[in-house]
Amino acid sequence: MSGTAAKATGAGDAPFLIGDSMTGGYGKGPDILHDCTIAVNPGEIAVIVGPNGAGKSTAMKAVFGMLDVRQGSVRLDGEDITRLSPQDRVVKGMGFVPQTNNIFTSMSVEENLEMGAFIRRDDIAATMEQVYDLFPILREKRKQAAGELSGGQRQQVAVGRALMTRPKVLMLDEPTAGVSPIVMDELFDRIIEVSRTGIPILMVEQNARQALEIADKGYVLVQGRNAFTGTGKDLLADPEVRKSFLGG
Repeated sequence: MSGTAAKATGAGDAPFLIGDSMTGGYGKGPDILHDCTIAVNPGEIAVIVGPNGAGKSTAMKAVFGMLDVRQGSVRLDGEDITRLSPQDRVVKGMGFVPQTNNIFTSMSVEENLEMGAFIRRDDIAATMEQVYDLFPILREKRKQAAGELSGGQRQQVAVGRALMTRPKVLMLDEPTAGVSPIVMDELFDRIIEVSRTGIPILMVEQNARQALEIADKGYVLVQGRNAFTGTGKDLLADPEVRKSFLGG
């Protein structure tokens, strides 16, 4: 899986999710992204890294429809979704976990998961079981208010909630922000498990080195542009990437 670098998966194979040559910003503001391309395929983990203010979360939000893409396009499973609202993208199969305010603190863990399935009209019990199998601590605490959980457990609730929609792709904005190194490792293990179910995962991470270690594909952004693209392994081994972004 990690042997293929840069742009696509093979001759003529379009990536499953791609934000292609995106240029744009918020409202009438200046462009923050400049010809930025990000893509991910089923079973892959793609990570977006780079210095503070590089446009990492902005690129993710552009793919999710939260800012104006003035040039370029976003395609999911071959369909152009550039003009769809975030809500419509969820219906199309995008699961998005924002960095903050991503759970209902006064509701129980189980109620949070039920809220995640709001677009579904079928029986959600089997999906809830899958989430509990993936995050055993949530099964244990399912009747507890989500606001009483630790930071790492809250993130598991947030990811579990996104999985309740049975997404075709999962997008995580800094899932390990503010958690301890041990919890970060555990969250990354869970993310790997989700990707093994075949769901493509696109995530923004401050912990660049650790994220690239689990990444099939990495995108280093600088000032809203692609600076480096490659497999996680290749980027970790690249002396320029190491010197500029990974502290040597």
